[in-house]
Amino acid sequence: MTELPSAAPTASARKLAYTALKAIHQGAYADVALHRALSRSPLGQSDRHLTTELVYGSVRRQRTLDALLDQLGTKPAAQQPIELRVIVHLGLYQLRYLNQIPDSAAVHTAVELTKSLNLGKLAGVVNGMLRQYLRQQNGPNLRQQNSPNLRQQDSPADPLQVPADPVAALGIRHSYPDWMVATWIEALGIEETAALCEWLNHPPAIDLRVHQGRTTVEAVTAAFAHADIAIESLPHLPQGLRLVGHGGNIRHLPGYDEGWWTVQDASAQLVSYLVDPQPGHTVIDACAAPGGKAAHMADLMGDTGVIWACDRTPSRLKKVTQTIHRLGLTSLRTHVGDSTTMTRFKGQGDRVLVDAPCSGLGTLHRHGDARWRQTPATVQELAALQAKLLDQAATWVKPDGTLVYATCTLHPAENEDQIQRFLETHPSWAIVPPATDSPVAPYVLPEGWIKVWPHRHHQDGFFMVRLAQRLGGGRMNEGNQQDS
Repeated sequence: MTELPSAAPTASARKLAYTALKAIHQGAYADVALHRALSRSPLGQSDRHLTTELVYGSVRRQRTLDALLDQLGTKPAAQQPIELRVIVHLGLYQLRYLNQIPDSAAVHTAVELTKSLNLGKLAGVVNGMLRQYLRQQNGPNLRQQNSPNLRQQDSPADPLQVPADPVAALGIRHSYPDWMVATWIEALGIEETAALCEWLNHPPAIDLRVHQGRTTVEAVTAAFAHADIAIESLPHLPQGLRLVGHGGNIRHLPGYDEGWWTVQDASAQLVSYLVDPQPGHTVIDACAAPGGKAAHMADLMGDTGVIWACDRTPSRLKKVTQTIHRLGLTSLRTHVGDSTTMTRFKGQGDRVLVDAPCSGLGTLHRHGDARWRQTPATVQELAALQAKLLDQAATWVKPDGTLVYATCTLHPAENEDQIQRFLETHPSWAIVPPATDSPVAPYVLPEGWIKVWPHRHHQDGFFMVRLAQRLGGGRMNEGNQQDS
């Protein structure tokens, strides 16, 4: 059980979480609202962790918490005052999902929070709802914070009422929109969709990519061991490491200032290996900001040749520039422009990467409110943008070059359907799987593309595929592979 911080700061942590959650319910982005709240607070590290957990957890589990509020209240959650809705969400989240918070503390602090906000008339309502939930929860402890494989439907004592329809049931139980659940059921079936939903409801891992231009994996591992920070290697990724249970400031870790490593999820690291840039190449990254993949490609090229990191927003390219300076890269250059219409790179790229803007359904554990912001309509809008990017970027590729398309989403309209459309409208192009000794090879599907499912691979959900133009006689330009 996690040791609780002292009472007064913990109360402040909950009040801070309340402030951020109220802003989120009023339209603010979760990460922005939380950062704003924390930046104005003198709370210690443990209380900042509690605030972060309460905010992101409550946002992720919003539909489940609202369903419980529907049951416990006299009117639906959407019709309740926003103040009551947020406070009850905080209380229910602690009761249902946090093992380290005693039931009595969760109820008491919710009531005290209500009073501290001058909402004394609601204190009795909050107390009554939370205690009613506890009375209904007479079976085994349902909390799952330390048991990610335990699913709520496994317990007959769960107070949460769900409909018979499997889509709505999973949506309410795991807190996702029905359209999203239906999309995944079509691809995975009900059982695997439940596992995926639950996986994406847990806090994300922190993966590092060692910058081999500065040091080695062995040196970084030794430095972390000396600092008594647990870290483990990532299968198939020569430069990948994963922090184990670390919740401190990344900038304070060994080697950050020296540019020994950068934060990059395992799946994102796979993309650069699929691009497979070689020393001296010209590489064009169509949607580069914040620059993690561009920096990785520069490292794989021995910081030779040139990588053009493109983005239409100058402020986003500033993050790329910061990465360049911290890692000491000289081959990476930035270019401001709209990659859907850009013509200056026509026929210049040995390698071209379209890491496309997407719905981000593979990274919902990192972006707690994304599941509530995306809709079928936004997916279609993104798919149209992706098609424009892909079509334009294809004109940048040299006759013997390759084009990689990647997203961090799990929606077929942005992935498989997008590539099928491209191949139908560009009959001279074909899929080129990676070499058998590539770090990406274990992830390749029979179609030749890569789809990383979080609950199967324990990393962010990603889709990626490498494309090339056919040469004479049906031969493609990479690996002398025959077109079938």
